[in-house]
Amino acid sequence: MRIYTRTGDAGQTGVIGGRVSKDDCRVEAYGTVDELNCFVGQAVSLITESGSDRFDDLAEDLTRIQQELFDCGADLAILKPELRPFRLKAEAVDALEQMIDKYDAEMPDITRFILPGGTLLASTLHVCRTVCRRAERRVVTLAAKDVINDDARKYLNRLSDLFFTVARLANHRAGVSGIEYERSAEVFRRSRNKENNERS
Repeated sequence: MRIYTRTGDAGQTGVIGGRVSKDDCRVEAYGTVDELNCFVGQAVSLITESGSDRFDDLAEDLTRIQQELFDCGADLAILKPELRPFRLKAEAVDALEQMIDKYDAEMPDITRFILPGGTLLASTLHVCRTVCRRAERRVVTLAAKDVINDDARKYLNRLSDLFFTVARLANHRAGVSGIEYERSAEVFRRSRNKENNERS
């Protein structure tokens, strides 16, 4: 199979239903999702190369998320929604919420913002969180211009919450304490049950 095609040399790329400029907001959206997927893969590699089974459950969940991010990117690449059904469904958002609740239940509550860092795995998951937020912003920009899969936007919103949770989990399971932001107010005051019901 030949990797290069030369069809993009003029600054355009193919999407489902046509061609657009490579700096089109649609390409920015699914390209940022692709970037996120690479960092998630890096997190999985850190787990598998550690030789420990301490994070096997997380590696399995992250690998499934990589599959869903491919679905998300494919949906964002659809220029004409009538061409095929969207792949990412509301059930994927529900599954993320269940993961968040499962992992959050392992850890003590926090009341203040924490600094990104700790173990290399935790730091990588914080990078995933911030890239996920950027992907969400790109999708919001695209949605203001074109029809998108609204479940993709919801999925990215919830996914960034998951990355925050599992970054804390990575430090917690490794016995590394998170460092609070010194000038943070108490921003996580709600009870866990209320927070789960009101998560945005």
